[in-house]
Amino acid sequence: MSVSGIHQLLMPKWGLAMEEGKIVAWLVEDGEEVEPGAEVVEVETEKIAGGLETTEAGILRHVASVGDMVPVAGLVGVIAQASVPPAEVDAFVAEFQAKFVPEDSQAVADAGADAGPQFIDAAGQKLRYLKLGGEDVKRGGEGEPSPPAILLHGFGGDLNNWLFNHDTLASGRAVYALDLPGHGGSSKDAGTGSLDVLTGALNAFMDAVGEPRAHLVGHSMGGAVALDFALTRPERVASLVLIAPAGLGPEIDGDYIEGFIASERRRDLKPHLQKLFADPALVNRQLIDDVLKYKRLDGTGAALRAIAGELFPGGQQAIVLRDRLADLATPVQIIWGADDRILPAGQAEGLPETIATEVIANAGHMVHMEAAAAVNALIAGFWKRVGAAAG
Repeated sequence: MSVSGIHQLLMPKWGLAMEEGKIVAWLVEDGEEVEPGAEVVEVETEKIAGGLETTEAGILRHVASVGDMVPVAGLVGVIAQASVPPAEVDAFVAEFQAKFVPEDSQAVADAGADAGPQFIDAAGQKLRYLKLGGEDVKRGGEGEPSPPAILLHGFGGDLNNWLFNHDTLASGRAVYALDLPGHGGSSKDAGTGSLDVLTGALNAFMDAVGEPRAHLVGHSMGGAVALDFALTRPERVASLVLIAPAGLGPEIDGDYIEGFIASERRRDLKPHLQKLFADPALVNRQLIDDVLKYKRLDGTGAALRAIAGELFPGGQQAIVLRDRLADLATPVQIIWGADDRILPAGQAEGLPETIATEVIANAGHMVHMEAAAAVNALIAGFWKRVGAAAG
């Protein structure tokens, strides 16, 4: 949003429960010129810390100071064109602050079930999901609705792993974030834990919500689910985005898998979670506590053991689908963090030339969280190309 060459830098909403964020550090000095895509400030929530990037070029003016708590959608800074007088920038900031009303979290809660995660019966199994965006969004404003997208988390994750991506990706289409069986708020009955069980649950979910076809975005284990689903049910997949996916090679950090399952205390779990990020400082106390809370739910341990036994026995990947990528007619985008310590980024090398591949520096296994802006831009651009080719 801009007014007379002045662009707002607002506190984002990373997850439905977020009400405010703390300014941890400014990465660009007040008065410096910035380009689109520059990370300018580090923000911390009770869940995790993340960088805030600008989409505009201009002169950065700090509004919030280090240590300030800024409400969601509150003004963090502004980016103005060099031609805008300082007095006009001051007036803009003063007017914004005078009119700003923080989000009413109770009003959001009272908005109804659509404001938060929902549950659905899918072939007799209870699955939790969060839907953002609407089916009525048309391609170019006309014609059939744009295909929805479904976000699939990794081993031990849940729909909250997409909190830096979900809202942004839902601009232009409906986007579902799904908890796979054994994970999050979904049923802890993962059956045998096989890939067929997980892809079958995805198929049942799509039937239950009435979506015949969708773009799939899968991270890690969710990438293997998405890839297998596209190979076995190609008519239901509009495109594939695979983020640090399992299924492209036998190597995996088996110590991480075993450590994640076995850890029952904060101090034991923390070093394993830190492996997920290039910057281990991103793993804060709240993140650890959230994972421990999930792991203590009845049935979680058995489900994780079953899945790990089927997919990652003996610290190796049992299912490698790499040689079948060439069989896909579905468009594919692969994104990987260069510093991934769980699944080596080298597994993205030597793939068919038809597959778009991007390895992002200074990011680990959770590249969609550490480099959210870059990942979101890659996915949006990929979907745009896919839509243009189909149109």
